[in-house]
Amino acid sequence: MKNMLIAEDNEQIATVLGEYARQEDFNVFFAADGLEATEIFNKEKLDIVLLDIMMPHKDGFAVCRDIRKTSNVPVIMITARGEDFERIMGLDIGADDYIVKPFSPAEVMARVRAVLRRLDTSSSDKTHILKYDDMTVDLNSYAVSVKDTDISLTKKEIELLWLLASNYGKVFSRDNLLDSIWGYDYFGDTRTVDSHIKRLRAKLNTKSIYGKMIKTVWGVGYKFEAAENEN
Repeated sequence: MKNMLIAEDNEQIATVLGEYARQEDFNVFFAADGLEATEIFNKEKLDIVLLDIMMPHKDGFAVCRDIRKTSNVPVIMITARGEDFERIMGLDIGADDYIVKPFSPAEVMARVRAVLRRLDTSSSDKTHILKYDDMTVDLNSYAVSVKDTDISLTKKEIELLWLLASNYGKVFSRDNLLDSIWGYDYFGDTRTVDSHIKRLRAKLNTKSIYGKMIKTVWGVGYKFEAAENEN
């Protein structure tokens, strides 16, 4: 049985989501504010977190940041707000998906299944460590290092780097990357990919040349290729 944390200060919404989750054989923990959510996360072994943004004491963004300091447990952010900048911010700090109220509990459970299915697929790969010259990308621990120096990247940034670097020279369209990293049923757009690529390049460029190896193929998408081939 998998463990789910539902961090939601609206008791009615939390109760309904909990009922649907139990029907899918989840053991459910509830948190009514951000501090309680963090306490439960630190205490329990969780398989997925449904995280409301607007909560008392500590908002969902802050909770997500805390979670990502030590864990890559899947996080789906839930909010009444639908502005693009909030959605992108949530994804940039490490959320796996984002859903806007009002929603149907069945849709939320479909998102949960999709996120966990992608996790199961990635964990079935035979190898989880990629080495390119002096760069190492480790999907077991979601860590990236260059010359034994750790580079702080979000979960999605690491997954993007892995996909591009493990397919040297292959061009991926933005839609390809969106489908591969966020899933075919993710309700986002290609700007999510662009913002992640921009941040990934910037972080890699502070410690190495690898940011420059993530090339833009104008009108198509992105590829990973030797920096000396830069046009």
